[in-house]
Amino acid sequence: MNELELDRYSRQLLLSNFDVEGQLALSGASVLIIGLGGLGNVAATYLATSGVETLVLADGDQLERSNLPRQVLYNECHMGLNKVVAAKEQILKKNSAAKIRTIDQKLSGEVLFNEVMKADIVLDCTDNFTTRQAINRACLQHKKPLVSAAAIRWEGQLVSFLYHQQSSLCYECLYPSLSDQQLSCNESGIVAPVVGMLGVFQALEALKVVSKCGEVKHGVLKLFDGFEGSWREMRLTQNSKCLACSVEKP
Repeated sequence: MNELELDRYSRQLLLSNFDVEGQLALSGASVLIIGLGGLGNVAATYLATSGVETLVLADGDQLERSNLPRQVLYNECHMGLNKVVAAKEQILKKNSAAKIRTIDQKLSGEVLFNEVMKADIVLDCTDNFTTRQAINRACLQHKKPLVSAAAIRWEGQLVSFLYHQQSSLCYECLYPSLSDQQLSCNESGIVAPVVGMLGVFQALEALKVVSKCGEVKHGVLKLFDGFEGSWREMRLTQNSKCLACSVEKP
């Protein structure tokens, strides 16, 4: 690291269980963030400002007025712009040394498969179940760690899968079937700070995985109740009939 980087990241470097080794791990990492809405815009900001070298941002949507309360990276002047274009512009203002590649389309098929293959870790910040299922399968096949989060109404959930270490269960064990409408805050509403909070936790999980500092639990579902301000955890088990990861799959 040069003198400017030592100064910029000095507070992280003071951590005895992070230190220079942890920071160097971030500086060599590539993180794929799929979805730059309420979760992804917050997660991307913290990852870039913490020193992650490369961010790959994927989203095909344009910014709408109703996005602004929870997608705090953006400004009113960005309405109508593709989210990844606006996100790159804003993040580079916060850390000009960040390397950001944008994909202004919904990731699917071979494109998704190839992008997951190139990443060190994947953050699923989407609100579409079909896409979530495809992301999970790509990460499972390439043995890439996956951090998935969702938020709706006053509630949020976070779960990490360390597929580079184990594949004893996966996201599809948790949700073998779910309608996209059930995940949509367009239909059910959302309290803005709840989704931001989950995006922050996604960034934290990713930083711990990449730096190999701190504990990240494979397949432990963390549920947040923003109305009561409480957390609870559930340790997941493998679904023996899971079509993605079970040894019994057809």
